[in-house]
Amino acid sequence: MPDDQHPGLEWQGDVPFSSRFGDPYYSLEGGLSEARHVFLAGNGLPDRFVPGFHVAELGFGTGLNALAAWAMWRESRVPGPLRFTSFELFPMAPEDMSRALSAFPEVSRLAMPLVAALESAAREFVADGLHLKIVLGDARETLASWDGAADAWFLDGFSPARNPELWTPDLLHQVARHTRPEGTAATYSAARAVRAGLADAGFVVERVSGFGRKRHMTVART
Repeated sequence: MPDDQHPGLEWQGDVPFSSRFGDPYYSLEGGLSEARHVFLAGNGLPDRFVPGFHVAELGFGTGLNALAAWAMWRESRVPGPLRFTSFELFPMAPEDMSRALSAFPEVSRLAMPLVAALESAAREFVADGLHLKIVLGDARETLASWDGAADAWFLDGFSPARNPELWTPDLLHQVARHTRPEGTAATYSAARAVRAGLADAGFVVERVSGFGRKRHMTVART
């Protein structure tokens, strides 16, 4: 069983599952494609990229979403680095992250320096086109004290039914409070409680087509 500091991992091939939450870290139908559909397209990216653009994320996991965003940023040739802040309570061991990311050769060149930095216990990573910060701890506490604001949110906790702590109304209010004007949020979840929580926090919420076998997902804007 997982202890208080670790998610507890099981593997199906190279797809990691959390035994704590009984959920995979990304879609079995393609993690990178899911990241691009849900979090990048769901937030209107790359069309909204401008210098200084800031992405924030609930649930760093394998780092795949950050790599997908970084790759898209580099392709967009917007000047300066993409700022990316991720809130994570149960960080994955770098060797497990490396194994999970090995399934995605499209981002492997970007993954190697990131994993190497995490192996040295770094929680801030600066590279060509990316300034990444991982905030460890319970997001219900760490987000409230964060002094930043995001242009786009990746809401990627485990399923609300299995990980309700990362989808509470209070936390979604903090997400809204730390969103810039005309900012957005996207998540793979289309759960009614998630949509209601985002709407109550002040977002305009829409249910749209999901990825793979998921019929729907949620996008939101301020």
